[in-house]
Amino acid sequence: MNGLFGNLKKFKVDYRVIPWVTFIDPEVARVGINEQEAIDKGIDYEITRFEFEELDRAITDSAAKGFIKVITPKGKDKILGVTVVSEHAGDLIAEFVLAMKHGLGLNKILGTIHSYPTWLKVTNTPLVSGNVLTPLRPY
Repeated sequence: MNGLFGNLKKFKVDYRVIPWVTFIDPEVARVGINEQEAIDKGIDYEITRFEFEELDRAITDSAAKGFIKVITPKGKDKILGVTVVSEHAGDLIAEFVLAMKHGLGLNKILGTIHSYPTWLKVTNTPLVSGNVLTPLRPY
């Protein structure tokens, strides 16, 4: 970006919100921290998980394999990390990157209207379904 805009504007890299995508079948996308990193940092966290077999668009596209997992501090909606395993995972992670970059929590995503039925509808579905899991601790 800095090469494109020259002296007009300088951008600083925020390494917390760089998405990682592996383009296999299904795609695997991730941003922020994962469960092991949360444990290593001593963060008391919870996981909100949604299976794509419950997403209407995934069902109609015969692509209902996969899940989305959001890590937040326990009792809060700040997004610490997201993992998506499914078709279009590389596309779906973008909304979470944007939310994390600008400090928007899960409630802000939930309050955003998404077209139905689309793949992007999954970004505000985990809260509606209430699939908050207690993390398994390795100790």
